[in-house]
Order: sequence, then structure tokens, then C-alpha cells
Amino acid sequence: MSAAIVSTNPPPMPAPAEETDELDVGAERREWVVPLTAHGERLDKWLTSELPAFSRSYLQQLIEQGAVLVQGQPAAKPALKVKAGWGVSVELRPSEQASAFLPEALPIDTVYEDEHLMLVNKPAGWVVHPAAGNWTGTLLNALLAYHSQAKHLPRAGIVHRLDKDTSGLMLVGKTQAAVEALVKMIAERRVHRIYWALAHGRVPVPEDTQERWIDQPVGRDPRNRVRMAVVPEGGVGGKPAQTLVHRVESQPAYSCVGCKLKTGRTHQIRVHMAWLGHPLVGDVLYGGKSALGLTRQALHAYRLVLDHPISGQRLDCKAPLPTDLIQAATQAGLDYNAINRWQPDTTDLSAGQALPSNLD
Repeated sequence: MSAAIVSTNPPPMPAPAEETDELDVGAERREWVVPLTAHGERLDKWLTSELPAFSRSYLQQLIEQGAVLVQGQPAAKPALKVKAGWGVSVELRPSEQASAFLPEALPIDTVYEDEHLMLVNKPAGWVVHPAAGNWTGTLLNALLAYHSQAKHLPRAGIVHRLDKDTSGLMLVGKTQAAVEALVKMIAERRVHRIYWALAHGRVPVPEDTQERWIDQPVGRDPRNRVRMAVVPEGGVGGKPAQTLVHRVESQPAYSCVGCKLKTGRTHQIRVHMAWLGHPLVGDVLYGGKSALGLTRQALHAYRLVLDHPISGQRLDCKAPLPTDLIQAATQAGLDYNAINRWQPDTTDLSAGQALPSNLD
């Protein structure tokens, strides 16, 4: 059994990789033979299953650019139906959008790093990806400046997101192999994401376990497109969403809870806690109130547990709570550090595994 790597304090941070012509390698080419199980599928859909780190729209762009060869010839269109035994190759080029983003030398708080991946402690208020209103100053811009290979990776190696005003740990791949492996591990529930949160009121949980699973589909709120919401089963746009909520400490006005994700829908913890009737402190979008000095939702991704996708070593990393959450919990009369006594199950949850019976 491989040794575990437990990190609460970052190892010495290596100097950012310099931009050199030697490291600026050309586009990477991937090759396959279409299996019998994929016979008759659309080319773009099949490539998405083979390259899960890339979006379908990006792969469609490559097809339109002539970067995808089928039987040695440029693919005619994304909707081409592939046949078993055909040879397919793809030249993975930086997307036009990614090429437009500029590297910015911004400080990155690194909790763990090696040549394959890094775990970043994102502060509240930092946007992850460039988008309308935030084309610069994002984590992606910082990664492009931090190491030269980031510009060759989808989303500069970012494999999952945190909301702008949620702080805490994020995984970033530094090589194509690591990015693809991490995307697959997240999809297969082999990355354990554990959050600290402060909620209004005394969160109801069974007294014997102090925890409950919330299994409620999440989709776009039909009445407010800015929000997500719990939607009726089978409702338009609703996707399965499961969150384990553990009550760490509570008193009548506030509860400190630990949340472990099985799925990773947009705003999932915030939506599930609001559905439970106990929105997060400071989360005004979902019914929480600005209180205890907080100007953002009281949510922090404090722990990530996974087996290293290359070495197989167990990584178990924590990011200390930021000052604003420590002060809020203290003002609420709760021990902000009590979550360290909670030891959630970190055996892998496969996509098909049944959940416990105490579901909502």
C-alpha cells in the first residue's frame, strides 16, 4: 500500500517555470481505432467520451479546422457517423479562446504541488475562469503565468470550479495526462471534496449519526435564471445531486456543518442547504442573511482526499479557514476548528453505488 501524503502546510513553492522555446512544444496528436461499441456514433460525441477533459464544442472546432482525421482524411463534419475499425486521429491545439487569455503574474497559495498537479487554496472573491465582466485577474490567468505548459491544457489545467465567493481547495493538473486522469476520477467519485459551512439555525440531523444525505436534483431556477434550485424529479434541466451534511456544532441560531459532495452541481451545497431551510450565512442569493460580519457565503472547501493519478499515493490536504470565517464562527459561539473531529468516509463512491437509506 502506498504511503499517504498528509498536508496542512504547503511544501516550499518552486519558482514559477520560465517561458522558454524549449518547453513550448507543438500540438499533441492522439490516435484511436474505433471499437465495435462505438459503431454508428457521431464523431464529436465519441471523441468527447475519449477525451473527457475537453468540451464537445472545442472538439467540434477542431473538426471544423481540419485537425481531426478519419481514415487519413480531414473529417467532413462533427455529425459524421463513425464505423468500427476506422482510424481516427486528433491534433490537440490550444483553443482560440484559451489563446486569447493573457498570463498574469498573480500570487497563488499552493497547499501541495509536484510535477503532475497542484492543490490551490483559492481566496474568496477570486474568479476561477475568465468570463464576461472578469476577463482578467482570474486563477486561469495566474496559471498561464505560473508554468509554461498551462497554455497547452484545457482551461489551463483547472478540472473543477469553486464559486467566486467560496474559498478553499481546488485541484489543478499540470500535464495532459494528469488533467485527463483527474477529470475521470472526479466523474467516477474518486475525489473526495469536503467543505466547512456555517448555516442559519440548528440543522436537523439524526442524533445517532449527526449526519444526513440530501438527494435532491438541482437545475436552473425557472423563476430566476441567475439562481439554481431543487427541481422536481424529472423536471426540465434537473440533474441528480447528492450532498452528505454532518452537523459539527450547533446552537439555536447557527450551525457549523461539514458537507461532502457525491456530485458537483453548480451551487449544490448552497441550494441543498436552502432547500433544507437552513441557508448559509451571508448567502443572500439563496435566502441567507448578511450576519456575523460576513459579506459572502460562509462556505470553504477545506479538505481534498484522492489517490494521486500518477503515483497512486494518497493525498489528504487541508486548507485552513480564512480569517472572516474564523471570526464569524467565534462570534456565533461555535468552535470553527471542531470539523477536524469529523472523519467522513473517504473510500471511493462509484457512480453506481447505492446511497444510505437516510435520504431526503
